[in-house]
Amino acid sequence: MAKVENYDVVIIGSGPGGYVAAVRAAQLGMKVACIEKEPRLGGVCLNVGCIPSKALLDSSEYYHLAKQQFADHGIKTGRVSLDLVTMMARKEKVVQELTANVKRLLEGHNIDIIHGMAKLAGSDRVEVTQNTSEAEKSKDISLQAKAIILATGSEPVSLPGLEFDEHHIVSSREALNFDAVPKHLGIVGGGYIGLELGSVWLRLGAKVTVIEMLPKIATTLDGQVERKLQRVLKRQGMNFHMQTKVTGAKIAGKSVRVDLETKKGPAALSCNRLLISVGRRPRTSGLGLENVEIKTDPDTGSILVDASYRTNIPTIYAIGDLIPGPMLAHKASAEGIAVVECIAGKPGEVNYDAIPSVIYTWPEVAAVGITEEQAKEREIAYCTGTYPFSGAGRARCMGETEGFVKVIAHKKTDRVLGVHIIGPRAADMIAECVLALEFNASSEDIARTVHGHPTFSEALQEAAMAVQKCSIYGS
Repeated sequence: MAKVENYDVVIIGSGPGGYVAAVRAAQLGMKVACIEKEPRLGGVCLNVGCIPSKALLDSSEYYHLAKQQFADHGIKTGRVSLDLVTMMARKEKVVQELTANVKRLLEGHNIDIIHGMAKLAGSDRVEVTQNTSEAEKSKDISLQAKAIILATGSEPVSLPGLEFDEHHIVSSREALNFDAVPKHLGIVGGGYIGLELGSVWLRLGAKVTVIEMLPKIATTLDGQVERKLQRVLKRQGMNFHMQTKVTGAKIAGKSVRVDLETKKGPAALSCNRLLISVGRRPRTSGLGLENVEIKTDPDTGSILVDASYRTNIPTIYAIGDLIPGPMLAHKASAEGIAVVECIAGKPGEVNYDAIPSVIYTWPEVAAVGITEEQAKEREIAYCTGTYPFSGAGRARCMGETEGFVKVIAHKKTDRVLGVHIIGPRAADMIAECVLALEFNASSEDIARTVHGHPTFSEALQEAAMAVQKCSIYGS
């Protein structure tokens, strides 16, 4: 018979939602256990997602700058060469440091960390098959909890006839760990993940071809920003096959032949590696949802929850990629705090109108709020203001003048409805814009806020001034 341990809260999953929920619960005086099936804490984001991809994006950007732009700054480096082994080792070191930090964080809050496979055995019971050393047999334990939080994240979606083989046809996990730069990387799907990983390998010397079924890439972007991003990526050397469907793929030696259906008829493409990046789905397999009859969306597999993140089982909650909404690490973290505060009887909530999104290409793309297309669809009277980074002194000094800032404001109230940025340091600039939406600021509020000079954020101020048609430097 399995040993029974009692807790106030048991959290399944240690990603950005799970470990944040665990810490917040401990802060509120709860006895907490956090279960993770993988050897390292941190979930997909820290181990095979956000963090390793950004480490490679930064490394590949330095490599590109050394080869292409250092000379413009008067820096002579001679012949620049790539040491992919060292680059991958650095990425792994970053991941190890951050996952170790999560472990220290949980231990510092006296949270019980349990490595093993978790399964729901009742409305208040979780059964865990614990991971042990190879010399020992696995052992089961049973956890009794007043509340259970599901935070197991998501996993890549494959396509029929394009199943992952982890070498030729790969997911983002394998694309972060290539042992050599592919001669030709094919990418099925023009979303955030595909564009970011495509940028990594393009900078390192690969030919990159993106195959997208729809007429635009990164479909959630404001149309003006999307068009600019695609033009920039094309100039960088990325190839695009738009409105093209992949009908199959066959591995032949060291190559993958990809069969395509285009507007002009059947076609084919040959590449060394094929990255399938068409989205992600909630990771619920083996979780035992059926044991307690938790309701899910039949189309997406998402777990259905109420405003307090409670499932149809009152003691079981779900957050992050498991529930509807954008699959973003920071969304999951915000929900991790909110769900625990709801469990504690406090007013926990997340403002989903102020969730930023970022694409870490170069230039970066960041956005918050609604797009111009959404404003039109909702028949909202609006005004826009834009300002190019080519007019910003700091961008000129850096030699990164590509892109612009776009502010969308309500025509009558001037309240900021959305901000969309493509350009240098967009990922950091968007924080000010999120704050503006959170506090219902107007474009005039941003315009009258004194920004440091010279900074990239001056472009935001000028775009806000352009809404009022009082931009100092804009035309």
